[in-house]
Amino acid sequence: MEITAKLVKDLRETTGAGMMECKKALQEVNGDMEKAIEFLREKGLAKAAKKASKVAAEGLITLVIDENNTKAALTEVNSQTDFVAKNDEFKTFGEKLVQLSLEQDLTSEDELKAFELEGKKVEDHLTELIAKIGENMNIR
Repeated sequence: MEITAKLVKDLRETTGAGMMECKKALQEVNGDMEKAIEFLREKGLAKAAKKASKVAAEGLITLVIDENNTKAALTEVNSQTDFVAKNDEFKTFGEKLVQLSLEQDLTSEDELKAFELEGKKVEDHLTELIAKIGENMNIR
């Protein structure tokens, strides 16, 4: 099957992976979009595992207080560099986590990582973000 620019673009929009990675994934699976997504996901897990040894000491602390000022949640999401901490996707991820923590009364890192957010465990979202951005990250 011919790998068209449109097919590569569609896969990139779906996964957020780089153009060359998308093209390579489509070539590996003969243009099958679903298999290419799975290929990139598995490759992302391998990338995340490689990044795990890197120190993630930069990041953001996010705070949210309920409307009655009776309950609050605080989360810390770390990255290797302060540049990633300024990334909109990174910031949005942190905001979603703190809101989830407040709404669900989550009190530990393990509870938060195991909780589902948008159909996937938070830990899986974190792994995908690591693969997409290319730096080690962790939640505290």
